[in-house]
Amino acid sequence: MTEQSNPWQTVCPVSDLVPGAFLEFRLKQKAREPEGMPLTGFVFLDGSEPKAYLNLCPHLGIELNWMPGKFMDADNLFIQCSTHGALFKPGTGECIAGPCQGDALTALDVRQNGDQIEIRLED
Repeated sequence: MTEQSNPWQTVCPVSDLVPGAFLEFRLKQKAREPEGMPLTGFVFLDGSEPKAYLNLCPHLGIELNWMPGKFMDADNLFIQCSTHGALFKPGTGECIAGPCQGDALTALDVRQNGDQIEIRLED
């Protein structure tokens, strides 16, 4: 896809990104399978670096969080799928435990544009 067909999307002000907070958003793009299904994502700080992923478990294709903004395991170390407990490294999205071990979350491009955080689905 070109940048024109896959534009950057503003998701939040930079000031909304604080350590420990996960902000959810709906992407303008729709899923290819099932066709037209809305896509959601989340953005957070990994140290001081903003990271964003599709809110989609690679195993079951369902949203990861069990409540709005709740993505981390009980020890606050890994992103956890609320359905089957798979654990993902926040910095890379790599699954390190669970039925999708060796797979990874779908990363989104993230950039700061002025005082806003923008994302886009990678090509």
